[in-house]
Amino acid sequence: MMLEQFLWVIFPYMCLVIFIIGHIFRYRTDQFNWTAKSSEFIEKKQLMIGSLLFHLGIIPVIFGHISGLGIPKTLMHALGVNDHLYHIGAVYIGGIFGAITFLGMLILTFRRFTMRNVRRLSSASDLIVNLMLFALVCMGMFATLVTNAVQPEFDYRETISIWFRGLFIFRVDPSLMRDVPLSFKLHVLMGFAIFAFWPFTRLVHVWSVPLNYVRRSYILYRRHKSN
Repeated sequence: MMLEQFLWVIFPYMCLVIFIIGHIFRYRTDQFNWTAKSSEFIEKKQLMIGSLLFHLGIIPVIFGHISGLGIPKTLMHALGVNDHLYHIGAVYIGGIFGAITFLGMLILTFRRFTMRNVRRLSSASDLIVNLMLFALVCMGMFATLVTNAVQPEFDYRETISIWFRGLFIFRVDPSLMRDVPLSFKLHVLMGFAIFAFWPFTRLVHVWSVPLNYVRRSYILYRRHKSN
């Protein structure tokens, strides 16, 4: 019971507190390093392909997680989305975008750890967060494709989703996670661990979307006429 309480109550809240306070502290004390530290000048091709695939995949995956965890099953039914239709979207469509994310992450991880100059430019936090993200994506793919096939009767909307929403209304029921398959449990714990690690890594660049570029004036260049 103590372990259950720690894993599904204390640990998630601890990670969320670190996520919030860590970002505030990092922004107030280390804005200069609030960057992704691109290594494009060392190697461009693999970075471009891997980054493109990763971002094309991860954005729909994130929205899928938000809808699956945040929207109650009863509301889905009220909107006309039955269990069969939802299952098709979660497993097949989610699996496709998950595979795209996995491929992009695989390329980026291979690049960072096998190219000497890229690895030398990487900090310890860069290497750790890369491995954490890769492990998270791998476990998510395993849970989606393998666990769902082996245990088709499991519906995370009746366990994980209810537990997750309980975190935000301070009514957490850790017993909901008791019979959840191990792959889903590991995926959830890895996700919260990344939230705790987030403020101290290059992941902070996610919040620095250059929206001002859209309304920025063009820079005009004029050729100098020599006499």
